Amino acid sequence: MQIEFRDGLLFTEITIRYNGRTKVINNIVIDTGASHSLISQDEVDDIGIKVTLEDDIITSYGIGGKEHAFIKMVESIEVGEYVLRNIELDLTSFKYHNINGLLGLDILMNGKFNIDLNRLKLLHLQ
Repeated sequence: MQIEFRDGLLFTEITIRYNGRTKVINNIVIDTGASHSLISQDEVDDIGIKVTLEDDIITSYGIGGKEHAFIKMVESIEVGEYVLRNIELDLTSFKYHNINGLLGLDILMNGKFNIDLNRLKLLHLQ
């Protein structure tokens, strides 16, 4: 799948399916330094993903400081042709301009992805 190099970062898009509703989310940064993928809560409100009292809340630490997120089980996440089914996803209030989430090592390694920087492609190895 084609990726974009913009503002010093690698961007892609993902598709999330939750309770039968589907949403394509663009401006997702491919982040090999993130152990878990993290998606902006604002991007998924319209498909019904909202924090509830039953959700687990986690705290992550990184270069940007401390982040709190809630965890939801989603039906699937698609990255190009690769589909992960029934996966927990971390969601947070994302504070970074024009970034709707991070595609972290949890998905990149599970999908056995390679990043081809010459051709700007994210390759799923089967």
